[in-house]
Amino acid sequence: MMDHLDQLEAQSIYIIREAYAKFKRIGALWSIGKDSTVLLWLIRKSFAGNCPIPLVHIDTSFKIPEMITYRDQIAKQWGLQMIVGQNKEALKNGMNHTKGRLECCTALKTTGLQQVIEQHKFQGIMLGIRRDEEGTRAKERFFSPRNKNFEWDFKDQPPELWDQFQTDYPAEIHVRVHPLLQWTELNVWEYILKEKIPIIDLYFAKNGKRYRSLGCAPCTATITSNASSIEEIIEELKTTKVSERSGRAQDQADNHAMQKLRVKGYM
Repeated sequence: MMDHLDQLEAQSIYIIREAYAKFKRIGALWSIGKDSTVLLWLIRKSFAGNCPIPLVHIDTSFKIPEMITYRDQIAKQWGLQMIVGQNKEALKNGMNHTKGRLECCTALKTTGLQQVIEQHKFQGIMLGIRRDEEGTRAKERFFSPRNKNFEWDFKDQPPELWDQFQTDYPAEIHVRVHPLLQWTELNVWEYILKEKIPIIDLYFAKNGKRYRSLGCAPCTATITSNASSIEEIIEELKTTKVSERSGRAQDQADNHAMQKLRVKGYM
């Protein structure tokens, strides 16, 4: 009999293959974090160890330096096709977190992603988001349309019954595909352990601190932790009362910060 991780893996691989079959031009967002790295692993597992889908990394220029080193190392090792997007105009005009966290995220992440989608004419883009991570993401579907302005109408989402997904949309619509939507943070770490997935070491405690969620350096704080291995992270997650994104400053910028960002096209 399949265990729970096997079932999650099988469902995710089904969604990945379905999306690849339905959309002629599709990319996958790789933020370098644990979730998108598991997504990358599942894509490779879906295609006999290959990754036929180009990976998109939105470089805000403010990422933690180790993230870029890890990205380049894995991309070379696995022969990945990388698309690095950057809103150069916004950076040239001095955009940074001091202009406002939501304004910065919108300019450097949302608009940066929009530019890549438009340039490469992607009909679909895969992301490693999970429903349990944050309230707004709980409203998502596995196949979630965005309108011609990249906006998300969370009040009007297509039904998804019996693994039947809506994939036919007008040319101006693109679809966000979420193969990890049913996973939990604990599932992700259990799967990393089971599959021996190489993960960036920022997640492992050093001097009583570690990252639980990764993003831009000015907006991402560490948590107090002594978990220095995957096994210890798993045990910590079973008892912690601290939210996963407690170290992400943009989430605290406004009572509805993430919903405001995501309605406009944020990941």
